[in-house]
Amino acid sequence: MSKSMVVMQPQPVMVSRDSDQWGSGICDCCNDVPECCFAYWCFACFACIKAKKYGECLCLPLLDLCGIVPPITMSIRVSMRQRYGIKGDMCHDCLVATFCKACVWCQMSREMKARDLQITLVGFLISIINTMTSVISEISV
Repeated sequence: MSKSMVVMQPQPVMVSRDSDQWGSGICDCCNDVPECCFAYWCFACFACIKAKKYGECLCLPLLDLCGIVPPITMSIRVSMRQRYGIKGDMCHDCLVATFCKACVWCQMSREMKARDLQITLVGFLISIINTMTSVISEISV
């Protein structure tokens, strides 16, 4: 009788938080002082780096410099709300993106850190468990 080993790749796991609200407020910039200072002193660089980390084009936030209402900041904020299941509306997103742009980017950065950390840890643990199971299966054969 031949034994065959079935290897299954871990599937992406999304960890949802209990809250459907932002993890921090728009004015909670002091929760992450280095990020706040970076956004204040070099906002264009900060926004471009965070857009890339979110999966968008690196230079996309630079398009916000052309208009009164920053469409890129607003669209990434709306996208982030949808991705993470955060409640909100377009009117509020438009207001904060227009009048509190640096604070909005800091808030989105904190949210990505908080939510992506959970996703990364779960995926990492599943990989370790699958690897250990495979090694144990091979040893016992």
